[in-house]
Amino acid sequence: MQVASKNVTEKIQEAFNFTVDKFPLSGPDGMRTPWYAMFRSDTEDVVGKGSVTSRYVPHQTDDVVALCDAASEAFDGEIDVNCHFRDGHYVSIQPTKHDRLAVFGQRDNVWPRVIVNAGYDGRAFAATMGYYRDACQNLAMMRQVSGTTVSIRHTSGLRGYMDELISTFNTLKDSWNGLSDVIMHLESSTVQMVDFLNEIYPQPVTDASKRAVTVHRDRTEAIFKRLQSERFRTGRDRMTDTFEVSAWEAFNAVQGYVQHDAQSKKGFKSDFDRILRASRDANVRKAESMVLELVA
Repeated sequence: MQVASKNVTEKIQEAFNFTVDKFPLSGPDGMRTPWYAMFRSDTEDVVGKGSVTSRYVPHQTDDVVALCDAASEAFDGEIDVNCHFRDGHYVSIQPTKHDRLAVFGQRDNVWPRVIVNAGYDGRAFAATMGYYRDACQNLAMMRQVSGTTVSIRHTSGLRGYMDELISTFNTLKDSWNGLSDVIMHLESSTVQMVDFLNEIYPQPVTDASKRAVTVHRDRTEAIFKRLQSERFRTGRDRMTDTFEVSAWEAFNAVQGYVQHDAQSKKGFKSDFDRILRASRDANVRKAESMVLELVA
């Protein structure tokens, strides 16, 4: 069996060089409770959003390594990974670049990326096929495209489920073709950018505060600036007075704004945090729904 390279394994172990341990929670005066919480061994920070029962077995770094071993078997050639921890292990898996998709000319290229979410929230792990776009250095996920997200059993000791994991990643690998078809359809579909943005970010009401008007104006200007910059960078013509662009550009303008330009909350300033924030943002999801309606 092909396994992840030593470099990948070491990278994961270095990023996640701690355990997540489960300890019982007590009431006043040491009163026993049926609840447990999980703590990082290096910082003693609480992990997860709530308590768990005695039956819950937290996964560990070795399980994340097993996931990447399985991915390396499913995808052609070697893989590379980027790791992040926020109430769980997040790993970006970068397959080989032979699946490069040229969306427009030679400068708007996308590459497959798989995001693995191994959280401590009692849910199954999830792996999502996304894309990295050279034009704007976005790593984005279109979760509403059928087949791009799969569930992985949440358990400790994933090494014993390698055949099942490899099969799961093979299924996800096949979804790249479907996602590529959607992307090309979006590039060939057009939207009126002003109407598109007004649907996602409605105009302030007549009696809105000055701050609300300023926020709306600044956000709109930032999105249009990003859109125009990316059109120039990819060799597209400048926008005309009708502001008509491809649905692909429209979605990435909103997604890119949320990922790169929107103000970050405290503790959400790393590149990976920005990626996760954009993938969960209600306005990004709405933009995705709107463009996918054009290719349904």
